[in-house]
Amino acid sequence: MKNSHKKAAASYAVNLVLVLLLFAALYFLVSSGTVNRYYADLISLVCINVTLAVSLNLVTGVLGQLVLGHAGFMLVGAYACALFTKSSALPISVSFPIGLVLAGLMSAVFGVVIGVPALRLRGDYLAIITLGFGEIIRVVANNLKITGGAMGLSGIQAIANRKNPAGMLPYAFFIAAAAIFISFAFARSRHGRAVIAIREDEIAAEASGINTTYYKLLAFVLAAFIAGVAGGLYAHHLGVIDPAKYDFNRSVEILIMVVLGGMGSITGSVISASVLTVLPEALRSFSNYRMLAYSIVLICVMLFRPTGLLGKYEFSLSGTVARFTGKKKPAVAGGVKGGGAQ
Repeated sequence: MKNSHKKAAASYAVNLVLVLLLFAALYFLVSSGTVNRYYADLISLVCINVTLAVSLNLVTGVLGQLVLGHAGFMLVGAYACALFTKSSALPISVSFPIGLVLAGLMSAVFGVVIGVPALRLRGDYLAIITLGFGEIIRVVANNLKITGGAMGLSGIQAIANRKNPAGMLPYAFFIAAAAIFISFAFARSRHGRAVIAIREDEIAAEASGINTTYYKLLAFVLAAFIAGVAGGLYAHHLGVIDPAKYDFNRSVEILIMVVLGGMGSITGSVISASVLTVLPEALRSFSNYRMLAYSIVLICVMLFRPTGLLGKYEFSLSGTVARFTGKKKPAVAGGVKGGGAQ
């Protein structure tokens, strides 16, 4: 047992060092001007979409419930963070992190309100309820004075300045890294094993003594919290909130990232979110055929790899090292192998 804990600690330490090195490299390239502002903003947008895809994968992939209103939680977080930073007398370097926490908490509250009645349903019924929630949030935001109505909310203070040329990148990068770590840790925890048991067979899980309502709500609220934080990031990334950008199509975009990467695979969500964010920008010079090429890529992946790029498998750094060193390590599907909670 002690050896396994030591190996796990060593693996986390190696991953932490790699993450810090990657950030240091990106920050140096951006602050030195080697990477211009356009590409720095694109990297930040990749990190935001990674955070959204990973959060939705907790519900759609790990829990196995179809949710079509994820953009609604994103919109709640965007307004909560933006309204706080606009009304706060604190400097943006202080008010923004606090606003992100408030954004996550506010979205989590909405997650509880929606999740308690909605998660008693399954399949298409749950999808319809969450879709309705997303549209209700958008319509309400279109008709409130505090949100700016249909004109949206503008005048959101920017993060980038002369002292901070990297702008949103540090926040977006580390929040994406934190979301990935939380998702991995949750899937491998006792709670995560219970959630996966519910995904595989809810009736058998309930018969085994698992509180299915509690664990479904736990995964749903955690995903809503992360989506709210991502919404706060996105609002300050653009500098304006337009409710029309958080409609059903936005929820579908996030869902496509999850399905393309593989439902249940956090690594797949990271890869697909990165590719689907960069691909439209890379094809911008072919503006007349950009969406056509984008659609063809999605269709080809679904035809030849219907389970997604990685299915339910995760990339393991220690597993990769073990292959090169000749040591065998069993592959784990869906982040966890096994059923009920321990």
